[in-house]
Amino acid sequence: MAVRTDTRPAALALAGDIVCVLVFCALGRRSHAEGLTLAGIAETAWPFLSGTALGWLVSRGWRAPTAIAPTGVIVWISTVVVGMLLRKASSQGVAVSFIIVASLVTALLLLGWRGVAALIRKRG
Repeated sequence: MAVRTDTRPAALALAGDIVCVLVFCALGRRSHAEGLTLAGIAETAWPFLSGTALGWLVSRGWRAPTAIAPTGVIVWISTVVVGMLLRKASSQGVAVSFIIVASLVTALLLLGWRGVAALIRKRG
């Protein structure tokens, strides 16, 4: 008999990470007076979403999807590093100031929701 596992927590966590990356990209586009079109956000987001996906694979995020470490930290670092490498490879901007801001904002978003989830679990 096969053991059935509940995949909802991992699916929700992955969706949460995707939303965080999309929010980061939308905020960045808005702060630079770029259009908030679906195509524009997709163009900005694809390098970072690729990094997020790789981070989920490397960390095996489905095993501990809401853990700050290792899952959250690996997903965050992968999102930034792979995102910047793909931006560079596709001739998009990778100024030092952008790397710093992207690192800080994605850390706040990707690690922040996991921290809130941990606090809620402790209280419950």
